Amino acid sequence: MGDTATPSTTYQSAPGSSSGLNLPSTMSITPLFLEPVTPSTHIERMISVGYQPSPSRTIYSDRFIPTRTGSNFALFDISPSANSPAEGREDGSGAYATLLRMALFGPDAGVFPPATPEKLLRLDGKNSSAYPTSRNIFRYKTETRRSMHSLSPFGFEDALPGVSHGPVKAPRKVPRSPYKVLDAPALQDDFYLNLVDWSAHNVLAVGLGNCVYLWNACSSKVTKLCDLGMDVSVCSVGWAQRGTHLAVGTSNGKLQRPKQLDELDPYRIWDASRCKRVRSMEGHRLRIGALAWSSSMLSSGSRDKTILQRDIRAQDDFVNKLAGHKSEVCGLKWSYDNRELASGGNDNRLFVWNQHSTQPVLKYCEHTAAVKAIAWSPHLHGLLASGGGTADRCIRFWNTTTNSHLSCMDTGSQVCNLVWSKNVNELVSTHGYSQNQIIVWRYPTMSKLATLTGHTYRVLYLAISPDGQTIVTGAGDETLRFWNVFPSPKSQNTDSEIGASSLGRTQIR
Repeated sequence: MGDTATPSTTYQSAPGSSSGLNLPSTMSITPLFLEPVTPSTHIERMISVGYQPSPSRTIYSDRFIPTRTGSNFALFDISPSANSPAEGREDGSGAYATLLRMALFGPDAGVFPPATPEKLLRLDGKNSSAYPTSRNIFRYKTETRRSMHSLSPFGFEDALPGVSHGPVKAPRKVPRSPYKVLDAPALQDDFYLNLVDWSAHNVLAVGLGNCVYLWNACSSKVTKLCDLGMDVSVCSVGWAQRGTHLAVGTSNGKLQRPKQLDELDPYRIWDASRCKRVRSMEGHRLRIGALAWSSSMLSSGSRDKTILQRDIRAQDDFVNKLAGHKSEVCGLKWSYDNRELASGGNDNRLFVWNQHSTQPVLKYCEHTAAVKAIAWSPHLHGLLASGGGTADRCIRFWNTTTNSHLSCMDTGSQVCNLVWSKNVNELVSTHGYSQNQIIVWRYPTMSKLATLTGHTYRVLYLAISPDGQTIVTGAGDETLRFWNVFPSPKSQNTDSEIGASSLGRTQIR
């Protein structure tokens, strides 16, 4: 009587002992163990015996976990993998795993679109499992198909090869044939000359032998501007920015009438609207193969290795002489803000000058052949492109603001000319040995939009129309070919009015 039983006390009775219970002789009392009961063990026992809450009962927790049952993952081309063990979960980790797997190993890495039980609608109206009908995400956006790589977690950096920067766009279609061909007899096959230029008034100037011809792109009318005589040939032409005055650089050969100053001057400026010579200027000892305008300032590059800065408002023939090249100057281009002048020479050098310097402020020596092709970007300040000759074959990009070399592209052929589009961030290069092709590039990826062929000689001459849509190319095969390569600023489907109504082959003189 003095001993008190506790919950941990064990009661046992032998089979034959008297327990005070009226049990049959074949039954025995099993051992009974009593343990302390806590709330946690009570819950564990409820779970272990298969306890399930009522489906109609709302479960509340201390965290907000959004439901994604009706989310339109197919709008972004992502869905949890059908074979993923996380199928049915609502945390989106399956979609992230699929995205990461494709970003790392490519679209063909064994990832298959999941089969969902929902009825989905395709573009053709039939049911499929590609697009869910629910539309409750980003309703303010137009629902368009997007590449999975556009959601890459690596952003815009090339952290891994094969990861694209953004949604893949269908490449623009560039016509592979010229819409117009002009015969250009006596067009010289000389890499160091610049004999074609297109004015702001839509007039093309072409140097043919010892004559300069003007072709009006709107009316297709041909005008002979000047004839320099039998012993003088045209080496370069360049329009002023307003498009009314044309500079003509000539050779310095033997002359039939040496007493007449007009025929001795190796450099002339013409008023194209009146076909009248405005001024002649001297200064170079040898031929002038490169010209570049900057407002009223005109730069000329010569085989005598110098560049002369001429102010057509001043009485002097030139105001500055720039010395630095060790061979013929064959490329000249002013930047769009008229602050920097880039020059290329047969010494494989690319120099950058400012408005007041007589020595180059930047020197680039990476090219291994003559640098004739030079182009400033109209889209990014200080971005300069240059191309090398047969032994180099590369297009290089420079940042003159930071004095840095950005990139290099081996084209496989002699680079003769470069020009940027002012409408889109693209550029065109023309080539000589050995493929004589014309290439349209998308910058900065330098992916080829089109490769145009047709010339049978080196494509030495290039000019772009004032609307920025059409280019004209010239070659030693004595033809000028017109190509529609760039879109208009407003619409890519608008045809250029330049010669669009007159197809076929005509003669420029």
